Amino acid sequence: MINELNLKSKKYRVYKSEIGDLYLFDNYVITNFNEGVDLNYANFYEAGLEIRNHFMDKPFGYIANRNNSYSINLHDVTIFNKAFPNLKAYAIVTYNTLTERVFEIENHFFTSNRQAFKNIIDAIAWVEEILS
Repeated sequence: MINELNLKSKKYRVYKSEIGDLYLFDNYVITNFNEGVDLNYANFYEAGLEIRNHFMDKPFGYIANRNNSYSINLHDVTIFNKAFPNLKAYAIVTYNTLTERVFEIENHFFTSNRQAFKNIIDAIAWVEEILS
């Protein structure tokens, strides 16, 4: 969870939206979406603008902290892939077997460099390594 981090030691900004919270760091974003959200490009649009405005054309990493159960509309994945050409690392933190299986299914649709982790600390380390 986000609580695993010592957030006071890192500079970040929190953006709260109807679908959940975004923690925007210098070179990556951590998302914590609300329980039961059906994530699609329309309801992600506002959060996507925040991400684009924060990183501009700079390469960045995305960490999906999946401590809540939510779904991604796979019909919109092509739009997500095109919307963030500077996304270089996509980490997912899974907390159960079901989320791990969902990750495997999603991998058939996303084009970004994706990896699953059991905790957020390892996800951050991987994203930072990919971006370095």
